[in-house]
Amino acid sequence: MSIIVGRRRIGKTKLIKKAYPERVYLFVSKKNEALLCEEFVSIVQDTLGIRIFGTLSTFKELFEYLMDLAKTRSFTLVIDEFQEFISINPSIYSDMQNIWDSYKDISRMNLVLSGSIYSLMNKIFENKKEPLFGRADNKISLKPFSADTLKEILQDNYPAFTNDDLLSFYILTGGVAKYVEIFVDNKAFTLDAQLNLIFDEYSLFLEEGKNLLIEEFGKEYTSYFSILSLLANSKTSRTEIESILGKNIGGYLERLENEYTIIKKVKPIFAKEGSRTQKYEIIDNFFNFWFRFIYKYKSAIEIENYAYVKDIVRRDYTTYSGKFLEKYFIEKLKYSKKYSQIGTYWEKGNQNEIDIVALNEKEKIILLAEVKRNRQKIDLQKLREKSVALLKKHTKYKIDFVAYCIEDM
Repeated sequence: MSIIVGRRRIGKTKLIKKAYPERVYLFVSKKNEALLCEEFVSIVQDTLGIRIFGTLSTFKELFEYLMDLAKTRSFTLVIDEFQEFISINPSIYSDMQNIWDSYKDISRMNLVLSGSIYSLMNKIFENKKEPLFGRADNKISLKPFSADTLKEILQDNYPAFTNDDLLSFYILTGGVAKYVEIFVDNKAFTLDAQLNLIFDEYSLFLEEGKNLLIEEFGKEYTSYFSILSLLANSKTSRTEIESILGKNIGGYLERLENEYTIIKKVKPIFAKEGSRTQKYEIIDNFFNFWFRFIYKYKSAIEIENYAYVKDIVRRDYTTYSGKFLEKYFIEKLKYSKKYSQIGTYWEKGNQNEIDIVALNEKEKIILLAEVKRNRQKIDLQKLREKSVALLKKHTKYKIDFVAYCIEDM
């Protein structure tokens, strides 16, 4: 039993279909269980070239039939959007557990369970009280394409790209396979071409955040959307957000981080355990953009004044893109495998902020980097001054002061 989890559009289904060209593929749509099973029986018969006699009107009956069949022939069974069984018949999970435990040692089924709603997939497989806890043999958490892969994709499809093009490609797709595919298919390789594609009456992107996240958040989605909108607009501390919303948001932040994995907590590198000095940030580049420019200006988008919103994006883009340039270089350093610890640094009251700190404990090297779009605006002497307190704790380390700008991508 393998489970594969990842946000929608990340490419789970395409990956599964490439990995297993011959498979029984069942997609769990929200419909009556008997109707769903009728559809599934038809797919099983066509795919495996068999005839099923009698009526299998529950998934329990169908799953037991397939596990029994797999005693004599091996095949891959893929169940996509597996978490949707919760709304159809939650007892399916305990039924599957009993059948799996009874047959797994004598059955030759490769079972692949895929889902895109993190909170529900985590509940099904990670909660000790749930029947399928501990049953999976493998788990894949599918991530976006890396910065290096995005660069390769641009080189393959638009060899004349500039580093500005690479940065906007990184910011606006976030490495999400479906968005990359749409940009490539439409030859949207420059910022202007990408904005024209996003802000269009037929664009998939305008409703994307709402379509993907409302189902995750349920009826309380407005509170979650308000928090994410503030985070995207650089209100990154809990106290800042609570002062604006006028309510305690601790529970929301915890769920956004641990259940939905949409945000993460960021602490200064080397912060002590239990330190309350922390910020929050949205993990997904596209969601960040969606909340910053699409959700925030939804009134203009609803009256189809796309030119107005595009002008705002262009006006704010230089400042907005700066933090993603930092994120890009942090990712590059992680993939270099040269460092044991990588993060950012700041002192109380957001004083002495350092964009990137990377530590190699084995070779006793510490890298301190200032990141700006324009190299002329980087002052390494100022970086040295900001790092005094930090370096007092690392007197035996060789220090590298580095300037990263858009030319270094």
